[in-house]
Amino acid sequence: QAQLREAGGNSVEDGGSLKLTCFASGLHFTRKCMGWFRQVPGKERESVATIYSETGSTSVAGSVKGRFTISQDNARKNIYLEMNNLKSDDSGVYYCEAGTGSVWSSCDFRHWGQGTQVTVSS
Repeated sequence: QAQLREAGGNSVEDGGSLKLTCFASGLHFTRKCMGWFRQVPGKERESVATIYSETGSTSVAGSVKGRFTISQDNARKNIYLEMNNLKSDDSGVYYCEAGTGSVWSSCDFRHWGQGTQVTVSS
């Protein structure tokens, strides 16, 4: 059974940094891809970053490019989201997600965690 659990959310000041971790288990499928999205009440869900496990290829949203980095551990099991130069617009609940896909076909996410709160205050 696939399980995702996020950790690392916190409250920081504008310009601060945080590193989120997604602890994953039960993701026993090929062409695995994982990612992060964030949700703010009243706003559309925003995909933040994706990583394709087999190749390590990544993609990040334009709104966070140059500030956020997605990576995976050596076992290609857990993923991280390193967030630098945080802004108030980055506040929200961050969710880990997993599915199958490739850089040519995008990721079909089918599993999600419970989320972790990130709050950036100015």
